[in-house]
Amino acid sequence: MIFHLVFFGQPANSLNCGVQKFLVIQTAFIGDVVLATCLIEKLHQHFPQAKIDFLVRKGNEALLCNNPYLDNVLVWDKKKNKQRNLWKLLLQVRKSHYDKVINVQRFAATGLLTAFSGAKETIGFDKNPFSFLFTKKIPHSVNNGMHEIARDLHLIKDFTDGSAAMPRLYPSQKDFRKVEEYQLRPYITVSPASVWFTKQYPVTKWISFINKIKPGLQVHLLGGPGDINLCRQIIDACKNQPVFDLSGKLSFLESAALMKGAVMNYTNDSAPMHFASAMNAPVAAVFCSTIPAFGFGPLSDKKTIIEIKEKLDCRPCGLHGYKACPKVHFNCAHKIQDEQLLQALN
Repeated sequence: MIFHLVFFGQPANSLNCGVQKFLVIQTAFIGDVVLATCLIEKLHQHFPQAKIDFLVRKGNEALLCNNPYLDNVLVWDKKKNKQRNLWKLLLQVRKSHYDKVINVQRFAATGLLTAFSGAKETIGFDKNPFSFLFTKKIPHSVNNGMHEIARDLHLIKDFTDGSAAMPRLYPSQKDFRKVEEYQLRPYITVSPASVWFTKQYPVTKWISFINKIKPGLQVHLLGGPGDINLCRQIIDACKNQPVFDLSGKLSFLESAALMKGAVMNYTNDSAPMHFASAMNAPVAAVFCSTIPAFGFGPLSDKKTIIEIKEKLDCRPCGLHGYKACPKVHFNCAHKIQDEQLLQALN
């Protein structure tokens, strides 16, 4: 134990060249990483010569491809040899001698990386178990109506400014070329899936909506390989509509490129909504059990929030949703009307 304390206590070497080195840590889910890219944008605005690195969980690194302001993307494999990979990552972080480590997450593992990074300044939210070791901790709340990007940007407010910065993805020209074949006529995208059942608009409701779309619009279904069966159900029930299943066929950035050119992008309260925000693409976001006031609503210039019109005493039932409706009825989804979704096209 004494060895570890001495090791962790070693100060990072100072930088003689004067170029700032930043590390942003966000090892949560896809949408969280997309939103945290606002930090990259803001840091570059104020420190255009700085070296900025970003740490993500394995599987999310593709989101950051082509970002012109990033030097390195660090990857933590959390599914295989999680703890051993964490220690390797800590050694890598310490060798990089960062000036500031900015931790967006509120969990112990990333708190440990931050606290013992050897950085001159360590910044994170007060809810992180290791925040007592940070040089700066910022209060965190999801009940104050603040958007998640504002919460993230608050971490660096004292050495940047208080203005907003949008999250952003950077599809390549190759990504845009890949989706050209799906853009031969006006189209919308529908991303019907969600990790959480109570965040996912029911498949029967998607089918009902799509079958009421007026002729002239192509419908592209987006999702990962695990969403193929769900998308197949929709296609089988929408025989009279030009619906195409692209689930599992496009990368993150290819999907974002396709969303950029859409007449409208329909999503749940999930990662594709944040893709649209990061591309400033039109978006209609369906909120079932969750509410925009949690701070994860759409940010595009053209946006529509779709939710039940009546007030339910059980909504919201949780920050992230559940695997089943706690009240069984799932009225927060089933009582949304097709006309609300169709209206977004106007």
